[in-house]
Amino acid sequence: MSIRETTAIVTGGAMGLGLAITEALAARGVKVAMFDIAADAVRSQVARLNRNGAHVSGYVLDVSDRDQVETAVSKLRDELGPVLILVNNAGIEQFGKFAEISDDLWDRVMAVNLRGPFICAQAVLPDMLEAQWGRIVNISSSSAQGGQPRMAAYVSSKAGLIGLTKSLALELGSKGITVNTIPPGMVVTPMLEKAIAEGRFTASLEHFAGITPVRRAGRPEDIANAAVFLCQDESSYITGQVLGVNGGRRT
Repeated sequence: MSIRETTAIVTGGAMGLGLAITEALAARGVKVAMFDIAADAVRSQVARLNRNGAHVSGYVLDVSDRDQVETAVSKLRDELGPVLILVNNAGIEQFGKFAEISDDLWDRVMAVNLRGPFICAQAVLPDMLEAQWGRIVNISSSSAQGGQPRMAAYVSSKAGLIGLTKSLALELGSKGITVNTIPPGMVVTPMLEKAIAEGRFTASLEHFAGITPVRRAGRPEDIANAAVFLCQDESSYITGQVLGVNGGRRT
């Protein structure tokens, strides 16, 4: 099955990694819906991409809110047809001492980073089951594979996403639905640049690039290329896998 003319959702699709994934799917003829909470970014990126010949729509919503997600999926289904590709990319960071994490902060990180993918997957699953074909790609984090100090809530949420990926892959594989996760390494995005500028990392981007086997930081398109591959029919024998795109830092 070609992914051209299929309908996809990319959460957090209006900036950073999500935008790169949106662009890569759209370039292959996929009808892409951005689900993002940043209204201005959604409007500007949808307009820009469609001017260049893409078929992209935007929905401003909070992925952790079931009513908002289900309403948007229903509208999208009516307009563009069944949703057969889901890329769960939306996420928020957390940085600080474990003892200082409030209940509200913990719950918010879990809501966006873990409950969001859970809600979105449930919302599109009927379409995939009916088609007996579907692709779910969850963007996790390499920090969930080895831990990271002062990021306990974030790391826990992304580790949970890896577990969700594996469980869904086992449950849905016989239905023609594959579920995989990409834990990016050090990738240059606005979120990372902001964290470095605020001193949340003790080393520079150049330092991280220097200790990476391929001797460079990741680019958003590195993640996008891997995500697109996992969405295509050529990856139909790959499911439940953790595809590290990290320049060799996690081996």
